[in-house]
Amino acid sequence: MSQILLPRMFPFLRYKDAAAAFEWLALAFGFEKHMVVPGPKGTIAHAELRYGNSLVMIGTLEDDGMGLKSPGEVGGVTQGIYVHVEDVNAHHDRAKAAGAEIAMALEDTPYGSREYLARDLEGHLWSFGSYGPVVDSGKKN
Repeated sequence: MSQILLPRMFPFLRYKDAAAAFEWLALAFGFEKHMVVPGPKGTIAHAELRYGNSLVMIGTLEDDGMGLKSPGEVGGVTQGIYVHVEDVNAHHDRAKAAGAEIAMALEDTPYGSREYLARDLEGHLWSFGSYGPVVDSGKKN
């Protein structure tokens, strides 16, 4: 018998202004504010935003040895995050109303998803769509 697996991957992003990003991601994308660990001088050492049973972790971009850069510093985006949402149209409208840059308009894909791409307030790329892969424990690779 197969069982549904809980998430084991939790993306993390760094922001120049993590406090503003924390508030904006909740407002624009509907993430639930889950946890904040303050850092020195008004920074965020670690914060978590929840969407369903998934989390994204954020923190203030600092010279901490990881070499992370903001999209603005590198002149582009090197990765993105895909999020399954129930009502893509309503989600799109919410994000747009909050000032998200819509990088790809709503579209129906050949693989049966309805989706759009947006950039957040510091340029990170987010994809939202109706496609929701199912992961079960029925087969080991």
